[in-house]
Amino acid sequence: METRRAFLKRGAMALVGTAAIPAFLTRAVLAQATTALRNRRKLVVIFQRGAADGLNIVIPHSEPSYFQMRPSIAIPREQIIDLDGFFGLHPAMQSLKPLWDQKHLALVHAAGSPDVTRSHFDAQDFMESGTPGIKATEDGWLNRALQAEDESRREVRTPFRAVALSAQMPRTLQGRIPALALDNLRDFRLAEAGSAALPATSGFETIYDQTVDTVLHSAGRETFEAIKMLESADPRKYTPAAGAVYPRGRFGESMMQIAQLLKADLGVEVAFADIGGWDHHQNEGSVNGQLADRLREFSQSLSAFWTDMGPEAEDLTVVTMSEFGRTARENGTRGTDHGHANVMFVMGGRVKGGRVYGRWPGLAPEQLNEGRDLAVTTDFRQVLAEAACKQIGAQDLDLVFPHAAITSSHFLNLLA
Repeated sequence: METRRAFLKRGAMALVGTAAIPAFLTRAVLAQATTALRNRRKLVVIFQRGAADGLNIVIPHSEPSYFQMRPSIAIPREQIIDLDGFFGLHPAMQSLKPLWDQKHLALVHAAGSPDVTRSHFDAQDFMESGTPGIKATEDGWLNRALQAEDESRREVRTPFRAVALSAQMPRTLQGRIPALALDNLRDFRLAEAGSAALPATSGFETIYDQTVDTVLHSAGRETFEAIKMLESADPRKYTPAAGAVYPRGRFGESMMQIAQLLKADLGVEVAFADIGGWDHHQNEGSVNGQLADRLREFSQSLSAFWTDMGPEAEDLTVVTMSEFGRTARENGTRGTDHGHANVMFVMGGRVKGGRVYGRWPGLAPEQLNEGRDLAVTTDFRQVLAEAACKQIGAQDLDLVFPHAAITSSHFLNLLA
């Protein structure tokens, strides 16, 4: 292996500065020829698109107002998975209870954006850019978090440093640091930030098959072999760890493929995935129904991912977010409308779990935001800033979240 790496490095250095070689391939070869990046802390960010109903996900079952305001969609008290005597999980999330008991799962309730928009588009944009109320921001907070890493980690150069399981580059990862959007590993289609997707097993070979320089062509073939080595996470050969059962559906597949990439030791530092279908204005359901179906896929995917990662899960932190919550009261069509505060999940080996963080604002009429929503008491950026700082070494929080004035004193101390 050392001989092969030395050979690849020599070939890579010969190609540096050659205009015919895409920067993506140069970075890939240099990554393979240098440190394998084992045992590095990694951050996975999940966006629940559509505004999930946090009050029916993590239920304040000791609040009398909860049952009064939701006569048809409230979860019956006897079916709630109790967590601490006040809060409980929706029964469809049973698969996450062991992680709570093992203190690998923490919750932050009444979290959200200080911006009061009820527009899905604006709210998602503000949370992904990390600049609520400012539409002119060009890059995403997670890309800036990589820019803000300490010097020792900036030396890392790998095209797999930031990866999204998405057909297009999500707003969260747009920016100066190169990132990849992988629609589906099964199709081996890689889309670099700002470019169209390319089938790796044909597009890159074509580049070199058309090269007229014999020496360059020979080195190029070795470069492509390095690309294939970096793509060793072949879904046709991958088998999740014993006990890891991913549910069918896009999100379960995304989480399995993130696990596959992380375990392949490609140098992934941050990964992003999303799951839609949370906008339940009608027939949201209670123990069963639309929300329950979403939660079952969501929670089973997370628990399978944790099991699949095995010992490597100790170096992981997973953070979830949604653009805003839902109204405290159900509407006339047995659903909920656009609200304000929501709940965030934080899962990982360094998480000080088994507790709900944040200040609970209450559900009494006078405690509600605008008389209708759970009020925000924790800025979502406080949670993300702590994850970015402690997990991937982002030191300059003013860069990550400009205008927020967030320092370590604002952390909830979720992570050890």
